[in-house]
Amino acid sequence: MQIEDVSVRGPTTLDSLRNVAFRSIWSSTQVANLGWLVQTVAISWLMATISASDLMVALVQASTTLPAFILSIPAGAIADTFSRRSVMITGLSLIALASIVLALAAAFGFVSPWLILGLGFMAGCGFALNDPAWHASVGDILDKRDIPAAVTLMSVGYNMTRSIGPALGGALLAFLGPLTAFLFAACSNLAPLGAVLRNKWYVRSSPLPPERISTAIHDGMRFTALSSGIRAAIIRATLFGLSAIALLALLPLIARDQLAGGPIVYGVLFAGFGTGACFAGMNNQRLRKLVPQEWLMAIASVARALCCISVAMTSSVTVAALCLALGGAGWVITWTGFDVWVQLASPRWVVGRTLSIYYAFLSGGMAAGSWLWGTVAQTYSLASSLELAAAALLLVAASGFVLAVHLAAEGDQQGSVYPAPAVALDLKPKRPNCSEDGIAIDDGDLDVFLDHMRTRRYALARAGARDWTLQRNLRKPSRWTETFRMPTWMDFLRLHHRLSPSDQDVIQHLAALHMSDKPPETDLVIERTTDARRSRSQPVTRMSRP
Repeated sequence: MQIEDVSVRGPTTLDSLRNVAFRSIWSSTQVANLGWLVQTVAISWLMATISASDLMVALVQASTTLPAFILSIPAGAIADTFSRRSVMITGLSLIALASIVLALAAAFGFVSPWLILGLGFMAGCGFALNDPAWHASVGDILDKRDIPAAVTLMSVGYNMTRSIGPALGGALLAFLGPLTAFLFAACSNLAPLGAVLRNKWYVRSSPLPPERISTAIHDGMRFTALSSGIRAAIIRATLFGLSAIALLALLPLIARDQLAGGPIVYGVLFAGFGTGACFAGMNNQRLRKLVPQEWLMAIASVARALCCISVAMTSSVTVAALCLALGGAGWVITWTGFDVWVQLASPRWVVGRTLSIYYAFLSGGMAAGSWLWGTVAQTYSLASSLELAAAALLLVAASGFVLAVHLAAEGDQQGSVYPAPAVALDLKPKRPNCSEDGIAIDDGDLDVFLDHMRTRRYALARAGARDWTLQRNLRKPSRWTETFRMPTWMDFLRLHHRLSPSDQDVIQHLAALHMSDKPPETDLVIERTTDARRSRSQPVTRMSRP
């Protein structure tokens, strides 16, 4: 893949479109986004007309976001364990099927509030499978330096269609009825499925067999929990989703009750939101150069809060649309910042899982927010719900001072490929234990040694090592031993592929501190039970390594 030298002119948002596979999938995704937004307008307005409950209207948003909260983490493990392209095909097929069934139900007059929510949940399951695999595949399709532009472009593309789709949906709904909108969505959702089927891209394969899903989920959650920056991003994204979803969840009620409008007004409001988001996305790279990222994200949350307050106080469609443009700009700047950071902070072996955990929590926040703000609107008033959401967004803006998020990448995304250690037995992947023997440290180097061991413990723990200990010999105080366990021998081999070159450099630093001309010795041993019923060919494995 030939890439233009962006160091001369600086990266732009459109750089990633030079890749054929990315361009094909991205462009077809915009077609599907357009259809999805048309369908969203039709569903939300149809729900507002067939149900008298404000909560049911707000739950339209929750029905599509809740599956991501439930399924996203297993879906991320599946995306890291199996072919991401195949996972995308499965998810896109579910989305297309849900749209087709909805169109058929509308054609035969079987539409009901619970059917709408059920099919929305089904489509949400498709999104839960597709989104982590698609976002993780960006790093497979493109070079690392193109990832920020690609993530921004994905957000810009969605918000470009957001500025058109709602207006188109409102027009189709007003003049041709909901069936036309549903048929349009059903056809458009087939476009990305066809693009993924047509395109293939190179993914560096692992010589090891796939992990068990349970182990993959555990390792992904462990890596995320031990990555302070990713953890802070997830907490802040969840709080932002909980607060910021109020506008989108209550937008049908704003158009119907506060502005006394119909589908056209609803589409205009949605278009205003999308226009602001599109403008902010196209200028996102420039804004990041002018304003520090933390301040930019805080300003975006404040802009979203001002949007909520302004919409709650106005009865003018024009003013509301302008305010929603400001809110859309804050929306896309915030989400793009979090998404780019999680992408760049995650090695390729775990990026699907970190992204899925990120999406799970933010989707859970949005689903909970849809229910919360719908309940507040039904119990008190629409204005009260928006004002409380604005107050919550101001708190989210302030959270950046406590939970700072930096967009710098941690480590090498590609990891390393190191040969497996040579052993004299045909090991079965049972219960291994890993330890290091033979390193001798002078007392004068003790502080440096412990610093390196803290770094090593952190690196090994994020790569899946468990029960890590550092032991000092009481008879020979200069001798130190490191131990840790892996679930299976195969997981120990995977650890060799997960450690980045910078993690491996720690081994060299430790070897330099070793008080001997010979390097530290590596012992690989297996634990064996004395149970006579066990086969000699099936020992419980115990391993050691430096």
